[in-house]
Amino acid sequence: MNVTPPAPPAASTGPTGPTGPTAPAVDIAWGDAFCSEGANCFRFGLDDAGRAYIGSTLAPGEYVSDSVEALRALISAVKSGAADHLL
Repeated sequence: MNVTPPAPPAASTGPTGPTGPTAPAVDIAWGDAFCSEGANCFRFGLDDAGRAYIGSTLAPGEYVSDSVEALRALISAVKSGAADHLL
């Protein structure tokens, strides 16, 4: 499973081009957000390569990504109560 880190500070430009870490540009087609109690909203998305994404509307640039099958297994486990001890 991949998790995007918080955005790094703006990269400086040197004689050979930008320096510092940069995240690859990903075009994610986000679905409608699922919300509970106000601002607790999550959204699911897919990219052109078929990878699945889960993100929060509070931090649009941060998300978790993995294969559709892996995220389907995660959601099924949560629905079956595997994460109830976290509540």
